[in-house]
Amino acid sequence: MPKTYFFLVIAILFETVGTTALQASHQFTRFWPSVLVVLAYALAFYFLAFALRFMPVGIAYAIWSGLGIVFIAAIGLLIFGQRLDPPALLGIAMILGGILVIHLFSDSASH
Repeated sequence: MPKTYFFLVIAILFETVGTTALQASHQFTRFWPSVLVVLAYALAFYFLAFALRFMPVGIAYAIWSGLGIVFIAAIGLLIFGQRLDPPALLGIAMILGGILVIHLFSDSASH
């Protein structure tokens, strides 16, 4: 895996942790989940900045946000019991399809 994608994957993982902690913080009324939100998002943006050294911001952000959506939907189901209806699942599948198109066919994915 090229260094760019390594940094991007780490950023996505921290963003996912931050968003999960945001749900667990109950609108910042729980201290430790709230602290985790701030730390995880700070690290997510830190690693995203490294990925942006080698990848256009539009491509990096599309992958970062798209995979974050997919991971959070899965975590919402598994941890918080939040179910998605078929149109939502179709939309998420389309997001994944868009990420695959970028990754497999675009020459813009890296400088």
